[in-house]
Amino acid sequence: MNASTDMLELSPIVAGLWRIVDWNLDVQQRVSWIEQALELGITSFDHADIYGAYRAEALFGEALKTAPALRHRMQLITKCGIRFRSAERPYRINHYDTGAGYIRAQVEQSLRNLHTEQLDLVLIHRPDYLMDAAALAETFATLTREGKVAHWGVSNHTTSQFALLHQHHPLHTNQVELSPLQMGALDDGTLDQAQQYGLRPMIWSPLAGGRLFNEASEQANRVRGEMSAIAAKHNVSLTTLAFAWILRHPSRPYPITGTGRIDGLRDAVSALQLKLDAEDWYAIWVASKGHGVP
Repeated sequence: MNASTDMLELSPIVAGLWRIVDWNLDVQQRVSWIEQALELGITSFDHADIYGAYRAEALFGEALKTAPALRHRMQLITKCGIRFRSAERPYRINHYDTGAGYIRAQVEQSLRNLHTEQLDLVLIHRPDYLMDAAALAETFATLTREGKVAHWGVSNHTTSQFALLHQHHPLHTNQVELSPLQMGALDDGTLDQAQQYGLRPMIWSPLAGGRLFNEASEQANRVRGEMSAIAAKHNVSLTTLAFAWILRHPSRPYPITGTGRIDGLRDAVSALQLKLDAEDWYAIWVASKGHGVP
């Protein structure tokens, strides 16, 4: 199945709001942070209903309520489908739910949290083993007809899971993990499928959750050593180099930041000016794998 002609364009770098609760910003500081991100060309903001124990979306939404004109300058992305235990939701265990009632309830809650009438992109956060693809596609279609969601996608789905759902309803992306320390997406067919369908993947944890800078494993030490030399050659930071390494892939991925620091956002955006040659790209691959190419 080919990609839908109604394609959603995100900013080349996407701001991730997973940790916004930990940033401890007041409402005006959140407004300022969003404004500075927009000035850097970051117009896409990645959320999930469960981030910050269900509190993250509302913090961002308070800023949009304070400065409503900002909404028209951005794309809002969120995820749902995980029933996550919390004080307000004392489930017996964390589990997945892609039933129509739960997806609708979470979409409508995200609309309220974010003070918006429509979400630009909603992703199913994790593969649900009990997913009925045809039924979920009908949920997508209904919420789209109602104007509540413009585009749909998935996160962390295998190629077969993606293809199954995409067969029933057009998906716009698969958000997967990729970094110089976590390269599974290069080999599991995910990025090949993105090119096959002409759909740009989103990339979470491009800095391996900070492990790229502070982990003491042999792998991390090898990668830091190699990347430090390459970064020095190009006069860029390790952060910029890590984002450039991801951006070099021909699937044209959208890497997601995880930082509340404007300097961190600036480092990510700087990667758009650096195109690594194949030798530098593979030098990082070799350092991560601990062996040469086959």
